[in-house]
Amino acid sequence: MLHTRTTPSERRRALRARLAESRILPMPGAINPYSARLIQEAGFEAAYLSGAVLAADLGLPDIGLTTSTEIAARAAQMTRVTDLPVLVDADTGFGEPMNAARTLQLMEDAGLAGLHLEDQVNPKRCGHLDGKNVVPVRDMVRRLRAAADARRDPDFLLMARTDARAVEGLDAAIERAKAYVDAGADAVFPEALADEAEFDAFRRAVDVPLLANMTEFGKGPLLGAGALEDLGYDIVLYPVTLFRYAMGAVEAGLRRIAAEGTQAGLLEGMQTRSRLYEVLDYESYGSFDAAVFDFTLPPSA
Repeated sequence: MLHTRTTPSERRRALRARLAESRILPMPGAINPYSARLIQEAGFEAAYLSGAVLAADLGLPDIGLTTSTEIAARAAQMTRVTDLPVLVDADTGFGEPMNAARTLQLMEDAGLAGLHLEDQVNPKRCGHLDGKNVVPVRDMVRRLRAAADARRDPDFLLMARTDARAVEGLDAAIERAKAYVDAGADAVFPEALADEAEFDAFRRAVDVPLLANMTEFGKGPLLGAGALEDLGYDIVLYPVTLFRYAMGAVEAGLRRIAAEGTQAGLLEGMQTRSRLYEVLDYESYGSFDAAVFDFTLPPSA
């Protein structure tokens, strides 16, 4: 049946082992549990849960309106069906340092392999929009230390995201990243770097695993995985790619049905019924049910 065959501890260790290699780790953002399974079947080694995707799926903008429990609930649904380590976007930790500590434990309980916390003010906004604000360094350090102290599994990855590049400049973002590593961050996510030279400068200055965010329609260029690997990056993230691609297809399909009065012209681009059942492991559910219900009830009196 469709469920994970690995434990959270195994997936956390797998992520850390993979980050210790010299190969870059591509990490697509899942839309939902089903797409997380597709990411695994496509041969990827890790998946991501984007706060922006979850917010959009709920019909909300990415401005801090979702809660830690909503994200943990969706994360638990994803980790139930995939053997991949999953990294989650935990925004600012959803409040004060104590909230960040609780958020980390919620994400541990949800079976995730790691999370990232960012240094924006709470509530936050999309990292590729203008008008962001970041908290003082000391506040983010307190946020990270609280999360690190709350961690029960030492293999759970604590990543710090800094949005300071767009607010304070590249040098300040680098200095923040160093302070965040000193505060307990295992890895760093520098958001909205402007060009390849800035990616290179960040890599030369910060000696922990680095994540490159290749989100579409953002501030920076869409660099290929090979180029980022040459720059020394450890993770390349595609956070909203599948959501945007899927919703583009939905809109196109709706327009065509409205115009033609039938979905017949869409069949070629659809996932078939047989493929859907294959991904869901439909057959094994029937086999399991038959194995359980293998007795004959006695006749009623």
